[in-house]
Amino acid sequence: MGQAGQSQGRSSRSNNLVVPQANAALQQLKYEAAQELGVTIPQDGYYGNYTSRETGSLGGYITKRLVQLAEQQLSGRTGM
Repeated sequence: MGQAGQSQGRSSRSNNLVVPQANAALQQLKYEAAQELGVTIPQDGYYGNYTSRETGSLGGYITKRLVQLAEQQLSGRTGM
């Protein structure tokens, strides 16, 4: 059996980007969301000292913005 938190034969990171070139835009979105929510992004990338509320609100906000951007693109509108 694999270790807790890891699937056998897989890395512990499962959020690989389908379009790697989108990484910079996603990072920018993450920092904007964190700033709006008052959550400080850890410099080392470790979120273990954050509450579920903080990380959940950040993830939820990012998802909401991504859905809004996709809806705008699908409807033919540009801009944010």
